[in-house]
Amino acid sequence: MTATSRPIYLDHNASTPVLPEVRDAMLPYLGEHFGNPSSAHPYGRKMHQAVEQARQQLAALVDCAPGEIYFTSGGTESNNLAIRGLAAANPERRHIITSVIEHPATLQPCLRLERSGYTIDRVPVDGTGRVDPDDIARRMSAQTLLVTIMHANSETGTLQPIHALSGITREAGALVHTDAAQSVGKVPVSVRREGLDLLSVAGHKLYAPQGVGALYVRSGVGINPVLNGAAHEKGLRPGTENVAAIVGLGQASVIALREMAAEGKRVSSLRDRLWEKLQQGIEGLELNGHPELRLPNTLNIRFPRVHGNALLDHCTAIAASTGSACHESGATASAVILAMGVEPDKAAGSVRLTLGRANTREDIDRAAEALIRSWRQLS
Repeated sequence: MTATSRPIYLDHNASTPVLPEVRDAMLPYLGEHFGNPSSAHPYGRKMHQAVEQARQQLAALVDCAPGEIYFTSGGTESNNLAIRGLAAANPERRHIITSVIEHPATLQPCLRLERSGYTIDRVPVDGTGRVDPDDIARRMSAQTLLVTIMHANSETGTLQPIHALSGITREAGALVHTDAAQSVGKVPVSVRREGLDLLSVAGHKLYAPQGVGALYVRSGVGINPVLNGAAHEKGLRPGTENVAAIVGLGQASVIALREMAAEGKRVSSLRDRLWEKLQQGIEGLELNGHPELRLPNTLNIRFPRVHGNALLDHCTAIAASTGSACHESGATASAVILAMGVEPDKAAGSVRLTLGRANTREDIDRAAEALIRSWRQLS
């Protein structure tokens, strides 16, 4: 497949390409530098220094101390470590609040705890996909250990009122965790400003490689490892660090911090252009999610009288999805869209279009034309 024949990539919320600058930073740690970062000799010290530099770089992006960053294999492990690790360290509290639109990496650990006797409250969302902080406040009790609500939904891009939730949990003596896999690198995220206790990061959502992530744990928060092994990452995450990938995550963090504002403005302009062009060509097109409080790159829309999967199968000029790549596949409507109160037959026409750094104005115009043409042929 040549570069000119490739579909226009509009699935950046599923995974982003590794940036050239990130790849170049990683390459020495795939060849020239190869020691174990736990070894005391010069080969090991070089690798250890690289890990610590990346820790500082990611800490700067999310506004925390470097010692509060723990590297993992990705967002799923980070969420499991946050939820299950916190539960293991605090057995006296057995109530957790989450939402109905979370990623499986949050839903499944909560379900596992529920099966072992925990009470899990799953709060609903409104028609824009946002939770109500007052609803969460009403559910808090002396048994509440954790409120875990994602920062930005991977399907709609809707941003949650995380700062309000941290105030609620603090008053009740509980903790707050957010899965920020989709938001870190796309919008400013400050754990200090938001008052967060735990935050999950996934490298491949911000132009680092797949298979690396991190968990922020506020200093003083008690949390147990969920894996057993040696004392890597201060005993919280055993296993020899994936140094090359961690270096990549660090470099991606530097780029995000440097270019986030300009790139966010550029990509949101392209997103809005795509929405406008599609509206002009398709009567009855509707937006899923909040019209303003959402990620700058995300456009989730309902196409009338067609199924989203059928539309994307027909429209070979673009690469996009109907929802999260990590949810179970099938022809049914997205649970996230249904939870927002959209009727099933309408929800089934939803398509998620997520833009990224490589997308151009020409891409957007071609994508809009291709989607309109395919919709007309199918509807």
